[in-house]
Formats: sequence, structure tokens, C-alpha cells
Amino acid sequence: MSSQSALHIEVVGTEALELIARLNWTIFGERRIINRFDRPDLCMLLARVEGQPVGFKIGYGESREVFYSAKGGVLEAYRRQGIARAMLYRMMEEARRRGYRVFAYDSFPNRYPAMVILGLVEGFRVVDVRWHPDFQDFKMRFERAL
Repeated sequence: MSSQSALHIEVVGTEALELIARLNWTIFGERRIINRFDRPDLCMLLARVEGQPVGFKIGYGESREVFYSAKGGVLEAYRRQGIARAMLYRMMEEARRRGYRVFAYDSFPNRYPAMVILGLVEGFRVVDVRWHPDFQDFKMRFERAL
């Protein structure tokens, strides 16, 4: 992307679920976005480049202090342009504004190594690692104070 001004990230409501579902299918090849949408402080972000939807991020309040980023992704043609990082920071800003003190997400290092690297570069700490038999990969929990 030649300029950050071409990127626009907005908070969207459930009216955008169909669009997010299409992005989710294209990015991950799966229909399930997250398990439930009736979460406290549900926050959905949509990233557009020159008006075209290129990514999404969904999170919610996991507890009174912890905001959890449940899922997000960027279309392959738009990766490595800072869009995932921009959505991460926008969601952290939303979580901070809503009164949360900690931002958390999980990732699988063999499936999504870029998210592991992004978390470490951006100052997140690995607070838990467990084997996840469904994904045949380790599930790493990342947290950062807001």
C-alpha cells in the first residue's frame, strides 16, 4: 500500500456480518467466525483500502479487565502492508476507551506465525502455551497492558 491514507478502519455493527462472513471464508476457508456474538462489549472492525473491504477483526470483553481479540484477518493480496497492525492498534484503542486494562489474543505458531511475530514485536507477553489437539498445534496466549 503506497499510503496509509488509503486505509480506513471503522467499527461496524451486525449489519456488516455478511461482509465479514465473506472475508472470513476467503481468508480462512471456514464458515465459523466466532462461536457466539452475544458477548459483552462486542467490537467488530472492518478495514478498507480505497473503499474495498480487505480485513476484519472481532473482539469482546472476556472479563471486567480483559478484552479478548477473538479473530481477525487480512486478504492475502493486502498482507505485509501494516493493515493487521493498524487493526490491532485500533481495537486496543477501543478496548482502552471501554475501560479494559489488558488486551489478549490467542494464536497458533505453526498456522499463523505472523501473528506470533506481531505480538512479540508489539510488546505482548506470552502468558500461556498449551497443545490444542483439534489444530495439532500449540495455542499461545498473548497479553499486553493497555
